[in-house]
Amino acid sequence: MLSGEQRRILRFIALAFLLIIVFLLSLLWGRYPQPGLTSLNTLRVNALAQALVMKVRLPRALMAIMLGASLASAGMVLQTVLGNPLVEPGLLGVSQGAAFGAALGILLSTGSYWHISVLASFFGLMGLMLSWLLARKIRYGGSMLRLVLSGVMISALFSSGLGVLKYLADPRSQLPEITFWLMGGLSGSNWILVIRTLPPVALTLLIILLVRWRVNLFSLDDRSAFALGSSPNRERITLIVFSVISVATVTAAAGVISWVGLLIPHVARKIEGADTSRSLPLSMILGAIFVLLCDDVARYLRGGELPLGLLTAFCGALMFAILMSRRGNTYSR
Repeated sequence: MLSGEQRRILRFIALAFLLIIVFLLSLLWGRYPQPGLTSLNTLRVNALAQALVMKVRLPRALMAIMLGASLASAGMVLQTVLGNPLVEPGLLGVSQGAAFGAALGILLSTGSYWHISVLASFFGLMGLMLSWLLARKIRYGGSMLRLVLSGVMISALFSSGLGVLKYLADPRSQLPEITFWLMGGLSGSNWILVIRTLPPVALTLLIILLVRWRVNLFSLDDRSAFALGSSPNRERITLIVFSVISVATVTAAAGVISWVGLLIPHVARKIEGADTSRSLPLSMILGAIFVLLCDDVARYLRGGELPLGLLTAFCGALMFAILMSRRGNTYSR
């Protein structure tokens, strides 16, 4: 008879193995040279199929893993730190700020990667900073409620600014690019994008993983956390900033991808419980699997490609409704 800890380890290994299987299948899945899975024999003799796997599908799969892990871990951290199960990066103005920055980059530079990436990351971080500063001025509710309220207001401001940029954009060139970017997708993935995105994402995710057990302290009130040797405000800000950096980086590369940061942490807590030392790594794995599968479907359903953001929103909302309608899905701090 296996103990509870042994079952957790086996479950984690099984999900990690599942991620590897989905990753490998994603390299063979597509519409060329024939719809469906490419056989290893075809891959061995077809030079074009080999190039397709190495230059297109492999960097795209790596981007999907980074995207899913970043959004899921950020959602887990923000929901725990802020004590709100409905919090995700978009609620604090991060996604809307990044979208505004990317649209501004498209207008100013006709789609230059560096302009879009830098401006999206800058305005994503600015969205968080403005939310934090505004929260200090609000005199209603507790500190976490004030932060959420300010995030909603900042998100609305960036959304209205984005609407102005779309109105000013050239309807024949810039507006379609902004619209497609806002729907999210990995069609532009390549090795250059992977190399540019990997360092900040890997660094922030590694730091979050190393301190994942301290995230549990924020399920307590500030006095209890301080008595256990934590500096609640400083550590809370640090965790939020690192989470926002990873989200802003992948959002700049892939566009706005919704529902991953909201759904996946709930699934991870359903499997492992509220202990973030276990549920946070699991959330990263589940997020990577979810985005990989959605991307496989997005690029296979039709000759062109479905926007990834639309597919994650549809699947995420459907799964979230099923998850929340089942018994025993209460959230506690």
